[in-house]
Amino acid sequence: MDACTAPPPLPCTDKLLQNLAWIVGDAHLITGERQTRRFRTGYRFGGGRALAVVQPRSLVDLWRVVNACADGGVIMIMQAANTGLTGGSTPDGNDYDRDIVIVSTTRLEGIQLIRGGEQVICLPGSRLFELEEKVAAVGREPHSRIGSSCIGASILGGICNNSGGALIHRGPAYTEMTLYARISPTGSVELINHLGVDLGNDPEAMLALLDTGSIDESRVHDDPSRVCSDRHYQEHVRQVDADTPARFNNDPRHLHEAAGSGGHVVVFAVRLDTFPRELDVVDFYIGSNDPAELTAIRRTILTDFKSLPIQGEYIHRSAFRLTERYGKDTFLAIRHLGAKHLPGLFALKARVDAFFARIPWAPRDVSERVMQAAVVFLPRHLPQRMRDFDKRFEHHLMLRMGGRGIGEARRLLAEVFPTPNGAFFECTREEGEKAFLHRFAVAGASIRYRALHRSLVSDIVALDVALRRDDDDWNEQLPAEIAERITGVSYCGHFFCHVFHRDYFLKPGEDPVAFEHAMLKLLDQRGAEYPAEHNVGHLYPAKPALEAHYRALDPTNSLNPGIGRTSKLANWA
Repeated sequence: MDACTAPPPLPCTDKLLQNLAWIVGDAHLITGERQTRRFRTGYRFGGGRALAVVQPRSLVDLWRVVNACADGGVIMIMQAANTGLTGGSTPDGNDYDRDIVIVSTTRLEGIQLIRGGEQVICLPGSRLFELEEKVAAVGREPHSRIGSSCIGASILGGICNNSGGALIHRGPAYTEMTLYARISPTGSVELINHLGVDLGNDPEAMLALLDTGSIDESRVHDDPSRVCSDRHYQEHVRQVDADTPARFNNDPRHLHEAAGSGGHVVVFAVRLDTFPRELDVVDFYIGSNDPAELTAIRRTILTDFKSLPIQGEYIHRSAFRLTERYGKDTFLAIRHLGAKHLPGLFALKARVDAFFARIPWAPRDVSERVMQAAVVFLPRHLPQRMRDFDKRFEHHLMLRMGGRGIGEARRLLAEVFPTPNGAFFECTREEGEKAFLHRFAVAGASIRYRALHRSLVSDIVALDVALRRDDDDWNEQLPAEIAERITGVSYCGHFFCHVFHRDYFLKPGEDPVAFEHAMLKLLDQRGAEYPAEHNVGHLYPAKPALEAHYRALDPTNSLNPGIGRTSKLANWA
């Protein structure tokens, strides 16, 4: 792009927009406050101005967009599905020193099986549910099977955010084999190929080859110094007496190039391991009013079982009841329509919200109100035995076992229960599916509750917490001076990894920032880490190792500046 000649030396935005339109076509360059709103507003948190949203249709186009934006001196925010909970893929306010271009990668779909399906190469727009379907055809499973996959979470977003997931065997999303671009200290764009695929040396030719979606296996090679998953997590999570958390976003163990980059590089492709699919699976549903009973089960399974659980999900009564009422439409949509239709429904919801936001007299949260009204009178969707446990027990643990672990779980639970405080039942297949689906509808239920009760709830503070592996006091008891500032809570978590998601509903007039700081101080005193798996976004501070990772990847601070509460200014000023 021609350099700007007229003083002062600011980006020539008209020329930049003209170039971007030439690259992607007028229909996929979106400008205007109303038209860009759904891209500029986070799924749960965050928002700000943007010059444009650009939607490249190929990796070659993405490369050209990145170069045009780098030449134009603008900020780029890479955005996949925009399902994050901490605002990490949208602007945060309007105090940046340069214009912002949001680069939406949803059109860049593509997943290729390699090594007979034992590994995959995924492009930026590929999503978890698509990967799950693809590898199932060869008897394999992806790294993650998490709640956000139901609303279209991207595979690359998981890698860049070190996302966790519910599958205990596999740890955070992680790979050291990627193809990515970075902006050098001089402002030039460098393409770095650590994918383990011979693509040549010319960037556009390399990316055009990947765009075909059919890489010849002869081009694929292994690198003994690089891995495509965390292969030591099972040993790590079993160390129940360790005084550090099992997994969290600031963990230096999982900061490697694109992994944990938080959007400070542009990732074109990742190479990931897949895993054998468990064919023999049984779900167990455990209820208790004594947290110590669940603690003992966790310690016994992690230390004594030969087979770790596939999943072990916790849900507190607060989240159970909230989700039963306000997560019903999500539950029913996934169960009856399938996960692949959810992204389209959420896009439609965003367009509806954007339309009514333009009308001054229109009520807020129209889509939330309509969806809630549509399901409130439908028959109950949860199994009777789950509802009975809700009446009897405060704490619920869903345990999914496979293979020889099924027998281990049956023996342990039969020895432990029933007690005066707890019981369990072995689920039918339908009960098990519904139990885990109910757990994964929790996050959306909190948003719905706030939308419909704004007179009671001024805001939600959502904490994503990794407790120490040896911390048996996981059942939170809030100090009185904090408890009096909220109207209620919603708790759930990945129990065996000791990762908990905690939503606090603030009373009117309460300051969410002050409340969050008070909570984080308590967590610091306990040696907890945060966030556990949702990325620092614009909610949490990046600790020194993570900030150093960001600075090394992006010395001009041109890609997603400000996350982790770092500088939003050029060159980290």
